[in-house]
Amino acid sequence: MIRRRTLALAALATPSLAMAQDRWPRRPITVIVAYPAGGANDIVARSVAEPMRAVLGQPLVIENRGGAAGTLGAAQAARAAADGYTLFMAAGAHTLAPALMRNLTYDIVTDFRPISRVAASSFMLVTRPDLPASDVPSLIALLRAAPGRYNFASSGAGAPPHLAAVLFQEMTGTRMEHVPYAGDTPALTDLAAGHVDLGFMSLSAVKALVDAGRLKALAVTDPARNPIYPAIPTVAEAGLAGYEIGTWWGLVAPKGTPEEVVARCNAAVVQALRAPEVLARFGELGITPVGSTPEEFATRIRDDVERFGRIVRSAGLSP
Repeated sequence: MIRRRTLALAALATPSLAMAQDRWPRRPITVIVAYPAGGANDIVARSVAEPMRAVLGQPLVIENRGGAAGTLGAAQAARAAADGYTLFMAAGAHTLAPALMRNLTYDIVTDFRPISRVAASSFMLVTRPDLPASDVPSLIALLRAAPGRYNFASSGAGAPPHLAAVLFQEMTGTRMEHVPYAGDTPALTDLAAGHVDLGFMSLSAVKALVDAGRLKALAVTDPARNPIYPAIPTVAEAGLAGYEIGTWWGLVAPKGTPEEVVARCNAAVVQALRAPEVLARFGELGITPVGSTPEEFATRIRDDVERFGRIVRSAGLSP
């Protein structure tokens, strides 16, 4: 009797350890990516999936759920069971959506448990190869000479590439037509084919097309030049002082996900970001590995929601 009671008390004393070691993960983990395959968000998710599998002992299965500037996939992830078997690769776009989209069915701040910011990158201002502009000043002159004649592609209405173009127009006094797509990949396909004129797209997504000469790169949107393209200026140094906008990607889980799962996922992300193959892949694409605590990531999400809200209001945009 005493032995049975002792064993029972011991079991009650270590529930967290039992969950972390014995209960999770016992089957594959789904990672929802709210954009089509081949885009920057998808590349980041797939890059860390394999090294995370090596740490967690279960595969991470990428599920692409594109549409509505990434909000459809986010809504699906927010509704998922909080058991650690559904994660979401959030992006900077999800902190902009509350300012630009009505009737969201989730709250990026309160409906998710942040795990870790995974990576960050710049946008690149690119044009179709035959657009008669060779740099930022000549592009501004072209747009000012024909208001509304030219258009820009984005990965979705309300996504950061959309806001990047809006800021550019506000700061230059130009006007373009917006052509939104359901992610980077279809937008870049039409841009490279000459169906649209320009776009502020994730550097990681445009790199192959720029290197192949299928897109013309004019500038990057970070405050400093990207080491992959040291000859390409920033938008600010090309003549638009104060212009700056970038993006990030990070893993979150539905609210209510146990602390043990969040902690173990965070450790797996941090370890995955040290893997040589991840560092090499990110380096090729101009992506910076980050890694953060859940608390640091939660602060970044809240701060970006507030920052983008101020920018949108300042630009006079409505949802």
